[in-house]
Amino acid sequence: MDKLDIAILEALQADGRLPNAALAEKVGLSQSACSRRLDILEKSGMIRGYHARLSNAALGYRTTAIVHISLSGQFEKSLAEFEAAIRRCPNVLSCHLMSGEYDYILRIAVKDLQDYERIHKEWLSAMPHVTKINSSFALREVIDRTTVGMKPETT
Repeated sequence: MDKLDIAILEALQADGRLPNAALAEKVGLSQSACSRRLDILEKSGMIRGYHARLSNAALGYRTTAIVHISLSGQFEKSLAEFEAAIRRCPNVLSCHLMSGEYDYILRIAVKDLQDYERIHKEWLSAMPHVTKINSSFALREVIDRTTVGMKPETT
């Protein structure tokens, strides 16, 4: 990845709907060269996809729950079964396997406390191998980045 690739990625992070012609002009490449680089970035997995960024609050999900989950053990089968089940829960925005005290941390969009109670009963408590659920609720969102700052590699 060089400076041009980084420029392409930064431009797309700012505006994922940027047409190839505008992107090429912005980074100082021909349209065909820009298209080739973009194809390589997509195929390499550096660009995982394009999407619209929605407002959970505007959609009625005004609360974010941060949930710590402990499993009965970190056996490969237990992890795989839990991860397959958690993928089916539509309110889970992110799920991370963790080191430390808890096995997973989830970020869940909920309408209100009653909605979280429903999710807790219908989904979280029913997940395989779950032994402990610890929930906290965000009071205010301070940062929710979808971009990452990049620096070119120095070799």
